[in-house]
Amino acid sequence: MKSLLPVLFLVAACATATREVPIAADKYRAIVSDPVRTESDRTMDARRHPLELLQFAQVRPGMQVLDVMAGGGYTSQLLALAVAPGGKVWAQAVTPNPTLTERLAKQQPTLALAQRPIDDPVPPGAPPLDLVTLVLNYHDISYLPVDRDAMNRRIFAALKPGGRYVVIDHSALAGTGITAGKTLHRIEEAFVVAEIKRAGFVLDGEGSFMRNPEDTRDGSSNSPKPLSDKFVLRFVKPG
Repeated sequence: MKSLLPVLFLVAACATATREVPIAADKYRAIVSDPVRTESDRTMDARRHPLELLQFAQVRPGMQVLDVMAGGGYTSQLLALAVAPGGKVWAQAVTPNPTLTERLAKQQPTLALAQRPIDDPVPPGAPPLDLVTLVLNYHDISYLPVDRDAMNRRIFAALKPGGRYVVIDHSALAGTGITAGKTLHRIEEAFVVAEIKRAGFVLDGEGSFMRNPEDTRDGSSNSPKPLSDKFVLRFVKPG
């Protein structure tokens, strides 16, 4: 009988090669401190928790990433710094706003525009994605003429097996579904989870770094005080 040692060695080597090594916190801190980030970005950091976001999303160099509804590009910029060298971030927008346009004009090699409809946000020719983010805008999609199921299915198809989909939004009261989307700029967490799972995703993790128990969730999330309670969800494509 032939020895199984070579086979066992090969299996062990493959497992070692595919295991992700966590990124040290100081690497992410350097990204948050990068001078390319604007003063406006830095004023938002206290409520947007960029360090914790990068850690939760497990962003690393070389990743291919899509930021859906990029807005002014706050999150897109962070991700673009984190995937360098070798990675790329597409900032999706139906019509890019001036702040995003200004960022893109700096010709950062890891940041590009994806001018696409929300329910078909993946740019043609993009390679299989490692990560998709949708930050503080799922509630807006709830009242826009967008097919959310089609959007989530398209994102699912674009991700690699094991790829992640991170969604953050302002929490609405339990049982309200999408009804507070336009009025209070909130959405029910359980509703979002159920809707995204319908596309085939599995809930992989929940972050607490944007929670605020002082928020009663019955007022507008645009109010400066208290800061809105936000859910942070990480889904994964099985495989």
